[in-house]
Amino acid sequence: MKKLRNTLFYLVIMGIFAALIFLIFYFGKDLEIGRSIMVKVSTGSPFQNFKSFIIENLNHSIGLLILQIITIIAVSRVFGFLFKKIGQPVVIGEILAGIVLGPSLLGFHYPDISNFLFPESSLGNLQILSQIGLVLFMFVIGMELNLKVLKNKAYEASVISNASIIFPFTLGLGLAYYIYPFLAPSNVDFLSFSLFIGISMSITAFPVLARIVQERGMHKTKLGALALICAAINDITAWCMLAAIIAIVKAGSFVSSIYTIIVAIAYVLFMIKVVRPFLKKIVESAKPETFLNKTLIVIVFLVLLISSFITETIGIHALFGAFLAGAIMPENPNFRRIFIEKIQDVALVLLLPLFFVISGLKTDIGLIANANIWEITGLTILIAITGKFLGSALAAKFVGQTWRDSLIMGTLMNTRGLMELIVLNIGYDLGILNAEIFAIMVIMALVTTFMTGFSLSVIDKIFKPIKDRIVKHNIYGLSEDKLLLFFRNPSKSRALLQLANSFSKRTDNDSPITAIHMTPSNGLHQMDMNIYEKESFSPITEEANELNRKLISLFKVSANIDAELIEVTNKGNYDLLLMDIEESMYYGSLLGKVLGFTTQIINPERLINTVFGKEKLLESSIIDNNTRAIVNKTNIPVGILINKNLKKIENIFIPIYDVEDEYLLDYAKKLIDNSAVWVSILNFTTTDLKSSAKLENYEDNINFISEKSVNEKYIRHQDLIIISFENYNKLFQIKKEWLNNVSSVLICSKGKTEACPIE
Repeated sequence: MKKLRNTLFYLVIMGIFAALIFLIFYFGKDLEIGRSIMVKVSTGSPFQNFKSFIIENLNHSIGLLILQIITIIAVSRVFGFLFKKIGQPVVIGEILAGIVLGPSLLGFHYPDISNFLFPESSLGNLQILSQIGLVLFMFVIGMELNLKVLKNKAYEASVISNASIIFPFTLGLGLAYYIYPFLAPSNVDFLSFSLFIGISMSITAFPVLARIVQERGMHKTKLGALALICAAINDITAWCMLAAIIAIVKAGSFVSSIYTIIVAIAYVLFMIKVVRPFLKKIVESAKPETFLNKTLIVIVFLVLLISSFITETIGIHALFGAFLAGAIMPENPNFRRIFIEKIQDVALVLLLPLFFVISGLKTDIGLIANANIWEITGLTILIAITGKFLGSALAAKFVGQTWRDSLIMGTLMNTRGLMELIVLNIGYDLGILNAEIFAIMVIMALVTTFMTGFSLSVIDKIFKPIKDRIVKHNIYGLSEDKLLLFFRNPSKSRALLQLANSFSKRTDNDSPITAIHMTPSNGLHQMDMNIYEKESFSPITEEANELNRKLISLFKVSANIDAELIEVTNKGNYDLLLMDIEESMYYGSLLGKVLGFTTQIINPERLINTVFGKEKLLESSIIDNNTRAIVNKTNIPVGILINKNLKKIENIFIPIYDVEDEYLLDYAKKLIDNSAVWVSILNFTTTDLKSSAKLENYEDNINFISEKSVNEKYIRHQDLIIISFENYNKLFQIKKEWLNNVSSVLICSKGKTEACPIE
């Protein structure tokens, strides 16, 4: 009755107001008398009118801008994925994506498409957005610097860093002297031209170098730490030099630029002596342990924008102001980490690819059309490599590094990447570099960055350090019951260690348990990564101390966590991998399945696997696709723990659905041997498990039960359910409510070996 009354009320209200709206429009027509009102008359068919309407909307600035962003992100993502697959930094693929979308390829072969996607009139909007992305990016780079670390190791690193600048800078000036007569713009003086060529040769890409160091596992070595510090000092020095050079170029002479340089120095001192202590007090009062309040976020962004505005106004570019604002931020690691996480995705994923395409649109490889220009290109690359590599390597050897470490240092400092493009774009926008020089320098940046990974591999093969082999043997050496724990969520790591201890505490108490935690690579290096590592391993380390177990901790920043884990597992001679499950707040919902679908589309590798049937598009399972891939590609048994507040492991329930599940009894025997647990077995097969699984010596701890005795109350009293990877869905599809009552579930795979290695 209530529903009918509400429906009648709705219909009456809608009818009355519809009538009023009609009357207003009807009498409103009389108001048009005496006015020159144009009436649009359609001349074409409805379909043609609709088509024209769509094209008009696409040509509208906002519609075209959105289409451009979609195209840029998609192409950048694909190229970045391809280059990551061949072991190269993603930034190389993103730079090439910009070149492909520019006049060198798309504009040359498909000019109509290029003119439609990137008309000259629309580039201003892209340019502005890309500059905003660069401002955010440089702010994050400044925040990534740990000035305390730079102070502690400043002397040795300064020698190497400054040598890596002065060598290529001087050689760059020599190159400028050679090419100025026939390649420099006619209205540019030699001083401005040579300074920009010199600084272009001197840049090291700190973010790309940091990613390479992390992905190769060098960030915890003395050499890796030294390389990062050298690159950081290089960045600071190079950006200060660039600021001075821009001031000189805009002023016209060094004497005229003195006022700009003095104001810039005063501004830097003001930021360090006044703004930095002010921000430190605000952050300390806000106590940003897990989140940042809105007021603090507003203050930080205002500092960033005002700093960028001031440096742009005084003539040393907004990017220097953004970099300085990041560098003077309080050193609170939680504050820096949380704030970086807030803006890096927008800066790196959405806005920074726009900069690559803007650079690509300026890069026309076709301008390098004759042998002389190609000779100059080759000479530029040779001078860039020679200056940066020799300067860094010789300085490293002089301060006491081995030849191997010196060569590695020279190779790493020769990485240019994105930072080089930023400098080149500044020079291009100021009119110092023309299109030909710009294209030559972009090629040089690509070549020097591309060769870094290959050169490091060659150096490793030539020297083959014995020390590294010993460390690897110590980590991956053979031992009985060697367990590997992989945790995604640090808060769940305690339960994994408790479970591992239950499998091995009596028979192999002296054998250490290895725990590995990985964090995604975001393209930026955090100088405080050791703090993050310590926080991540804190729960499992405390649990290991309580259990009196030795623990080996492995920490890695990785662009492909699944592949890294599979490699470590298969090469490490482990007997069992225990891991937590990847959780999702959308699990079990339609939205969750849709999000899973979109994630597969965004991830090219998963999309390929889906198309070729290696992965199901929508998997109705509590096991996520990442975990499923790990189980399928590892050679050893895997235990996936669904932890629901696991506190003790005394009562175990194991359902055996078919004869293939019999390997689960090996887990039961291992738990009984080490922890004297009580095991209840529900046998759905006709096999006599006591004899086939050799359970005669375990009868005091094993109880065979019937299906009738298994109910919610029974399940509630079990500490752990152990079930096979092949049949776990059978249990929870029939008894879904059990998941709400059971403490925890361990889903186990058999592995690819004939015998269960944990026996």
